[in-house]
Amino acid sequence: MTVSITKCSREDLPRLREISIETFTDTFKDQNSPENLKAYLEKAFNAEQLEKELAHSSSEFYFVYFHDELAGLLKVNMNDAQTEPMGNESLEIERIYIRNPFQRKGLGQYLIHKAMEIAKIHNKTRVWLGVWERNENAIYFYKKIGFVQTGAHSFYMGDEEQTDFIMTKTLSEI
Repeated sequence: MTVSITKCSREDLPRLREISIETFTDTFKDQNSPENLKAYLEKAFNAEQLEKELAHSSSEFYFVYFHDELAGLLKVNMNDAQTEPMGNESLEIERIYIRNPFQRKGLGQYLIHKAMEIAKIHNKTRVWLGVWERNENAIYFYKKIGFVQTGAHSFYMGDEEQTDFIMTKTLSEI
């Protein structure tokens, strides 16, 4: 199995936008109204918003490739880029998105390991993420690899308030 991970740059913006919309839609379209999904996609993944996120010095995007095909993405945030004030010792995994044809091939695990590497490089002691309370497969995956629920916060899908569980993993010393 050939897997590679590359850091995204400004030149990747069109593909980043395309894969973000595709994966988010595939994952959440059946549980949300078309109007709320459309509103979220337009807000979160418009070119200006993604360009701003790409340019932020405390955010990083990565593409994962499976046999040279773009299979998914990872976005991590540190310091003031985190979506919740978790402190400078924390790294947030804001997005792990895997395209449907590449699900269940272990790519999420690769991206989690990449996030842990980034956290250690930046001397972070905790990694956290938000996961929708109804996304049982993702919750199971994160629990299996050592994340524990430490809180919850609101996530807005259009005008609908939803609850994301905040899950945290403390990094062990090397």
